[in-house]
Amino acid sequence: MFVLSLLLGVLFDWLLGEPKKFHPLVGFGHWVKRVERFFVKKLPDSSTKHILLGGMAWAMLVIPPVTLVSCLVWYMPQQQWLLDAVVVYFGIAYRSLADHVKPIYSQLCRGNLAKARDLVARIVSRDMDNADEQGVRNAAIESCLENGSDAIFAPIFWFLCLGAPGVVLYRLANTLDAMWGYKHGHYLYFGRVAARIDDVLNYVPARLTAMSYALLGSTYNALRCWRTQTKRCASPNAGPVMCSGAGALNVILGGRVCYHGKEYDKPVMGAGRQAEDNDILRALSLVWHTLILWLFSAALIGWTYVF
Repeated sequence: MFVLSLLLGVLFDWLLGEPKKFHPLVGFGHWVKRVERFFVKKLPDSSTKHILLGGMAWAMLVIPPVTLVSCLVWYMPQQQWLLDAVVVYFGIAYRSLADHVKPIYSQLCRGNLAKARDLVARIVSRDMDNADEQGVRNAAIESCLENGSDAIFAPIFWFLCLGAPGVVLYRLANTLDAMWGYKHGHYLYFGRVAARIDDVLNYVPARLTAMSYALLGSTYNALRCWRTQTKRCASPNAGPVMCSGAGALNVILGGRVCYHGKEYDKPVMGAGRQAEDNDILRALSLVWHTLILWLFSAALIGWTYVF
């Protein structure tokens, strides 16, 4: 039954896309800001206490929704398949990813760099105001590969492990990391618990995603880039995903980027040639084929379990 729920959830996402008027994660984000303001007013001078308060805030935000969904699953066994499908629908975002990535490709093809910058700035945290065409291409491909792991495959992994509560746990934890997991200002310590929990929850899914990218692309190149380049990446989970994905596509990513007004040199990820406009669609296609692979694998596991 869990396979049926997973397939229905993915189908809902593909047909309906992200809700236009209300999405639970958007509502959750507004609540996170209110809780953050409350706690920030009380932050003491001690970095240790910052971490403790950040952990308390994380627990206040995540535990009640996960408990609620767990209770619904327990008390609604006949409707669990539908609840699971709805949670999967709200928990994954392939259609949203495609809807954000494809217009970037279209604008680059039309030579509208300013519009392409604006579109890619919506899905990355780096500053895109002065990015050239290569910077826009790289940012779009990197975001596509990384969000494939964060917004599609990790939720599916936790659904297969823990059901609907697992999806809720992961998505809320991932949202908190996106909002608090910075290394500046009061987030340096206040957001540390959120960042570490997200690292733990993403550890296995990220590596399964990296392996899937490798299997569906240039396998040898992807595995070599994963093995040799990941150690230079700042993120323990995004590194394997993007290095393997870039290697699978036979393109080079990374280079000079700007975050919060400061320029950094991201390590080289992948091998081959510089990315071209069409590689944005190739990255999205790699994510799509990986999704098909995961669904087929889940169906095979479910069939084996039943019979």
